[in-house]
Amino acid sequence: MLLNESVPQNAQGKEESTQSTLRHTANCVVMVPPKEFRFNEETAQDNEFQHHVSLSQDEITHRTMAEFAAMVQSLRKEGVQVVEFDYPYAEVATPDAVFPNNWFSTTPDGTLYTFPMACENRQHEVRPTALAASLMQSGREVYQQDSLTEYLDEQAYLESTGVMVFDHLNQTVYAALSQRCDRLVLEDYVKRIGYERVISFQTRLPSGAPVYHTNVMMAVGEQFCVICDEVIPEFERRFVLKSLAKDKQVISISIDQMNQFCGNILQLETVRGDKVIAMSQSAYNAFSPTQRNQLSTHGKLLPFDVSTIESIGGGSVRCMLGEVFLPSRKPVL
Repeated sequence: MLLNESVPQNAQGKEESTQSTLRHTANCVVMVPPKEFRFNEETAQDNEFQHHVSLSQDEITHRTMAEFAAMVQSLRKEGVQVVEFDYPYAEVATPDAVFPNNWFSTTPDGTLYTFPMACENRQHEVRPTALAASLMQSGREVYQQDSLTEYLDEQAYLESTGVMVFDHLNQTVYAALSQRCDRLVLEDYVKRIGYERVISFQTRLPSGAPVYHTNVMMAVGEQFCVICDEVIPEFERRFVLKSLAKDKQVISISIDQMNQFCGNILQLETVRGDKVIAMSQSAYNAFSPTQRNQLSTHGKLLPFDVSTIESIGGGSVRCMLGEVFLPSRKPVL
């Protein structure tokens, strides 16, 4: 049976804290400037969304930094807290650092998790100590850290919310299995956070390859989901859709729409509690008017022009946003 649904035991006594603080949307995100951004030859081995462009490196840097700055400014204007996590240059360049959601995640109990990345140059993005300091400086508590990077020794990988799409309200994780999403590491992480189910499945693109990251083919909001279900084998597809449709409005997208990053969107909330849905301008344009109307009932649509980043990097707006679910720091009296 290709599809795997497991019900792990709650680990480390986290059940009570998880259930008491359960929420789906974050009002704070981490973003990393694309100052070393370029076409990443390592990730291109299994990322069919990457493309070479006829721009000089100076032009690429100028355009991507401008796209990043505009997105940060717009999110803050809407009332979403943005933590800009800059980093010093090192011997190994990190061309995909602009996609931080792949190497860390956070939980409401104050835990910062880090993950094993499949590509060597992406492993150098993982900077938990510096990130924890930046988050705490921004008013968030980091009570503890946990890492799954020991799996690198086994060449087993799990690229965080790139490969895992969460339904936090139902304590369920959806994951397309691939080189970047190892089933055993996936189940270990879901056990650590005390969630109830992991639904893993196979995918197949027209080329025959699997989807490299689940978050390019699907997104889950509080009451909706967007999914390119045609890339899932029929038997598994029925199971996944049945699970999603229990309490979500299912918005199905085509492979062409997926290629325009319609699946790479993220529902967030503002500090006032209003819902917004971040997406690229490419995705916004590729959604049909009916689909845009459906999505707009779940939050204000926020399209961002990140065309240079998504064309060269093979990831879009959701990949640029690392959600922060950490508790806010209490002011010192």
